Amino acid sequence: MPSSSDLPGVNELLTTAVDAVGGAERPGQVAMAEAVARAVRTGDHLAVQAGTGTGKSLAYLVPALRHAVAREATVVVSTATIALQRQLIDRDLPRLEKALAKPLGRKPTFAILKGRRNYLCLHKIDSGFEDEPEDAALFDPFAVSRIGREVTRLREWVSDTETGDRDEVVPGVSEQAWRQVSVSARECLGKARCPVGSDCFAEKAREEAGRADLVVTNHALLAIDAMQGYQVLPEHDLVIVDEAHDLVDRVTSVATSELTSGMITMAARRAGRVVDQEVADQLLEAGDGLALVMEDLPTGRLDEMPKPLGGTLTAIRDAAHACITGLGSEKSGDVDVQTARKLALSQLEEVHDTAVRLLGAWDADDAHRRDVVWRTDPNGNRPPTISVAPLGVAGLLRERLFGQTTTVLTSATLTLGGNFDSMARSWGLPPEKEGASTPTEGAATEKSVEGPRWTALDVGSPFDHARRGILYLAKHMPPPGRDGLPPSYLDEINDLMTAAGGRTLGLFSSMRAAKQATEELRKRTDLPILCQGEDSTALLVRKFAEDEVSCLFGTLSLWQGVDVPGPSLQLVIVDRIPFPRPDDPLASARQRAVEARGGNGFLSVAATHAALLLAQGTGRLLRSTEDRGVIAILDPRLATARYGGFLRSSLPSYWTTSDPEVVRAALRRLDASSSSKESA
Repeated sequence: MPSSSDLPGVNELLTTAVDAVGGAERPGQVAMAEAVARAVRTGDHLAVQAGTGTGKSLAYLVPALRHAVAREATVVVSTATIALQRQLIDRDLPRLEKALAKPLGRKPTFAILKGRRNYLCLHKIDSGFEDEPEDAALFDPFAVSRIGREVTRLREWVSDTETGDRDEVVPGVSEQAWRQVSVSARECLGKARCPVGSDCFAEKAREEAGRADLVVTNHALLAIDAMQGYQVLPEHDLVIVDEAHDLVDRVTSVATSELTSGMITMAARRAGRVVDQEVADQLLEAGDGLALVMEDLPTGRLDEMPKPLGGTLTAIRDAAHACITGLGSEKSGDVDVQTARKLALSQLEEVHDTAVRLLGAWDADDAHRRDVVWRTDPNGNRPPTISVAPLGVAGLLRERLFGQTTTVLTSATLTLGGNFDSMARSWGLPPEKEGASTPTEGAATEKSVEGPRWTALDVGSPFDHARRGILYLAKHMPPPGRDGLPPSYLDEINDLMTAAGGRTLGLFSSMRAAKQATEELRKRTDLPILCQGEDSTALLVRKFAEDEVSCLFGTLSLWQGVDVPGPSLQLVIVDRIPFPRPDDPLASARQRAVEARGGNGFLSVAATHAALLLAQGTGRLLRSTEDRGVIAILDPRLATARYGGFLRSSLPSYWTTSDPEVVRAALRRLDASSSSKESA
């Protein structure tokens, strides 16, 4: 095993890697790689803001692979999106494997690991044991027929796949169909007890990950590994969290529980196969009771426990516990019996634990409450749902992630309001030391020693934002209303699109607004307008990129999911500041909790949420050093409200104007330049 001193330094390896991929080394990339190497040596955590075009993937992969080879250790890289996972696994890591093999003395190895539910279960395929339909839609004969065809295709796919990974199924299948051929970690019999455990796709993926130098996973699995009592990821001493701006939301999602009458019915039916029917019927009756109570519950956040709900939850808890007791201890024997017992236990424990959590959710006052509870309306064919989520995950991350493993967090958007403190607070890291300077590009700032030690670094961006982009603040516009887009907004969008010759990404605060703009503007212009929901998002983005005069309108997923360099995207329009909805149960509860502790709930929650989305959304404009264009914010509050300065300081230093004629003239020049290049 080579020691760290026997291997080339990080800078030398980075140069080799950049040469191999045909790129150009950038100062920000070098600074980031050195900072990651320093974090590995010292054990201090690191937060790095690295703008688009920095080459941050290589900046953390190179020191990570060097560390893994030198120490014979495993490094975990966690991402928020499938797109970045594929970039790492299909492009970046295969290139590095070849480029660094000689200087490192051997080929570095890598693997991808997902949650068990993402892999096909051979035992479930062989046994033919199918889930009871929880969703009422499954009783629709057309839906059943479609799902049946998908399951048949999946059974045929078994003989072709080497990984059993759902992402390799093309075309994809519905969630209902996939559930018929997969199991959760709770439902799995385990390799030793499963009759096909030696061939299990999920176990093979785990074994491969256990042998790899670097394992690519997702934020959800990282959260599960931290939260559960058993180990999911292989032993590791370094975690790199890319797309770290999404970490809190993904961890919150994993820590959120739901309860529906359908879940209870399924648990009771599964239990009825392996326990006394009278015991299972008690749970079935409790589920029927929940269905009746849910009809009378108000939609939205529940600040106090309604008495009927409390009684029903108690009945559910006790009935589920009785079923679990009835299952008895796990015994060897018939595999079908073991399977039925495991499936029942999984569902019963979920129902029981959620009921217990809900019953305790109202035990504290606003300042000390740990969970928030809300009821959602039926969505499509889904029944009404009662959900419970943590008000914050900072304590969880501080204890289970930063308290266990050296962690590097990176993204293009981590400084909100001009510093890292908002993101640090949400992660459970201490704020900047009082009187310390604000982090500057290329300069690391050490943070308070009260709590996990960490360092912040903003390596800047290779883009000259002031010369390549214009930020247009339309402060002459009226404030946005609640009744859709005002006529003046539609006029402004039309004028800007026309000046740009298309080439427009419209980011709207709601799907309703995106559809309204699409319908109205299609009547006014011949420019092709694509709207989210009319086809798959990936296909729409591809069409938008290929047709330079087209426009693409949509909502949340487009704020973070569009990467279209070149002349197809020269104008980004944002209709309003993306504050969370006032009736958003989680955001409103978090805001209220901050205020109960004497803080500014609006700035801590709503404004921070808006700043992050604005930074992400406007970041769609410049995707290469040659890109140019305009960001148009139609909401005048960005220019006129007191909090506007905080939001603007979260954006790069674009050249800013409020003059619509200046902006339209600039767009016309860009259009003419792009059109002339295209014709040439």
